[in-house]
Amino acid sequence: MPREELRSEMQAGVKFFCIRRGSSVVGVMGLQHVADVALIRHAYTLTSEQHSGVGTRLLEHLRSQTDRPLLVGTWKAATWAVRFYERRGFRLAPEEEKPPLLRRYWNISERQIEESVVLRE
Repeated sequence: MPREELRSEMQAGVKFFCIRRGSSVVGVMGLQHVADVALIRHAYTLTSEQHSGVGTRLLEHLRSQTDRPLLVGTWKAATWAVRFYERRGFRLAPEEEKPPLLRRYWNISERQIEESVVLRE
C-alpha cells in the first residue's frame, strides 16, 4: 500500500496491528469502527507465513479490541480469504443483504459491490 493511502486509511480511523518476525512484518490487519460495527480492513499475511497462525492471531487480537459485531468485505474470487474467515466463525451475508451492507459501511464502487462478499460473525 502506498504511504499516502496508508495515511488516508489511518486518518479515516483504521487502526493497524501487525506481527513481526525479527525486523520483518509478516502479517497486518486493520480495524475500523464505523457506525455500529467494526470492519476488518487490509488483512495480509506474507505467503511464506500463511498457515502458520499469523492471521488467526491477528484476528483474535482484533476481536479483543472491540465489542461491536465484526464485518469483513473481500473479493468473491478470493476464496482462500472467504475460507479463512468461515473457519473462524464468520458466515457469508446473504446476497440480498450484501449491497446494503457494503453501501452503508464501506466507500466502494458499484463494480466492487458486484464483485465482493461480506462476512460477519
